[in-house]
Amino acid sequence: MTDAPSFGARLRSRLAGLLPTLRLRLVVVFALVALTAAVSASGIAYWLNRDAVLTRAQNAALNDFRKAMEDNAGNLPRKVDCGQLREAAAKMARSSQNYQVLLVDETESGKRCAAASNQDDFALGDVPDRLRHAVEEKRPVTKQNKHPYHLYWQRITLDGDPYLVGGAKVIGEEPTPTGYLLKSLAPERDDLSSLGWSLGIATGLALIGAMLLAQAAATTVLRPVRRLGEAARRLGEGKLETRLRVSGTDELAELSRTFNDAAASLEQRVAELSAREASSRRFVADMSHELRTPMTAISAVTEVLEEEQDNLDPMIAPAVQLVVSETRRLNDLVENLMEVTRFDAGTARLVLDDVDVADQVTACIDARAWLDAVELDADRGIMARLDPRRLDVILANLIGNALKHGGSPVRVSVHTRERPDGGDGDELAIEVADQGPGIPEDVLPHVFDRFYKASASRPRSEGSGLGLSIALENAHIHGGEITAHNAPSGEGGAVFTLHLPRDARRVAEEWERENGEGTGERPRNGDDGAQDEGEDR
Repeated sequence: MTDAPSFGARLRSRLAGLLPTLRLRLVVVFALVALTAAVSASGIAYWLNRDAVLTRAQNAALNDFRKAMEDNAGNLPRKVDCGQLREAAAKMARSSQNYQVLLVDETESGKRCAAASNQDDFALGDVPDRLRHAVEEKRPVTKQNKHPYHLYWQRITLDGDPYLVGGAKVIGEEPTPTGYLLKSLAPERDDLSSLGWSLGIATGLALIGAMLLAQAAATTVLRPVRRLGEAARRLGEGKLETRLRVSGTDELAELSRTFNDAAASLEQRVAELSAREASSRRFVADMSHELRTPMTAISAVTEVLEEEQDNLDPMIAPAVQLVVSETRRLNDLVENLMEVTRFDAGTARLVLDDVDVADQVTACIDARAWLDAVELDADRGIMARLDPRRLDVILANLIGNALKHGGSPVRVSVHTRERPDGGDGDELAIEVADQGPGIPEDVLPHVFDRFYKASASRPRSEGSGLGLSIALENAHIHGGEITAHNAPSGEGGAVFTLHLPRDARRVAEEWERENGEGTGERPRNGDDGAQDEGEDR
């Protein structure tokens, strides 16, 4: 049971999907930071300016209204009529603050009169009830409250436009007039709207500038990172002399120095390992060549002993037979070692020829007297341009291995198909299936390893442990591959499949370009290709 990923991990995974590149992430982060800062600064500036503009306009109008009430409404007679109220209201409205005035008082007849400087623009119904109640409310006079009536104000909206409404009552022997003002705040709204647009434009310009700076910063940061990535790629391709130019003392410069130190250490280590490997290969090659001459002489002697085996003392014959078999095994091992050293040294070459694959398989089986133990499923006329000797080595090892460990009958099938990688030409597939118990799952990954044997209890077997490895190398030199798997339960044992291009000329030409040599290698004395028929599983 595995733990579910945390919210932070899921969020990072989702962000990585939305912002796949580091450059894009840097630009987005810069933009978000700049946008947040610009919006915050613009918002604060807007609200501070808004408060300052409205407070200034409001205080100017209210102070002017208070003075006008004292100078005009306060001088009205106690017994006033509507005409006098209207005249006083009109006089108060002629202020520089440009507001409308409404005066309310009791007339001589005892009726309540509301006279406005402009009846069409301002009426008592425009004044909020809450404000009227506050203005008319008489409060007790105390040390903290020196006046029974105060000036109150409120901002309202009429027909979509903002207004300031204020009201006050003249202090004196009642009844006294009550006055209200109505001042339009549309000019202030327009000024604030212009300010908002200006701040919005400034925010947009700041965002664009931040994105440009982010792009420049990302380029500055990512350029050495990109160079580091390219250097790492070249190092991974085997170009161990790759180094980075270091300048500066920042973290990226320190990273470049670390990379150079690691590359130098790796180059030195690889050089040491290559020297050791080359020395080991030379030792194996020299040893194989040195063994070849005495092995030729020993083989000749053992052939004579084998021919005379019937005439030998029965007590000596088993020892002679053991010497003959072990000599042949040792001779095969020397040949296989020499073949392996050619692959390791890169000197193995293809000698291409047009072959009928079915005839080639039949010839391989017939040469080793396996006709009775092998079933061939191959159509005549399947032509391929391959190296016949190396194809014979591959087939001999695969079929011999199947006969030794799987038992007969071994089924060999040959067919062609399109190349799975979409390359030009068809692919040749030769399948070798036995009827044995199959290959253990833990052994499958190692069947092509050199000297690998599945059972430690069988360290000595007829095979050298190199046959399947040599077969795989011969497939690789053609540009092909060998795969191994077990057939489904009840349908058979192990199945080895050889995949080869039907025309290996392109592979041979590439090898010739890389090595500067021809591909027409002709077998020399004793160098006709080793084959270990029957690799140990």
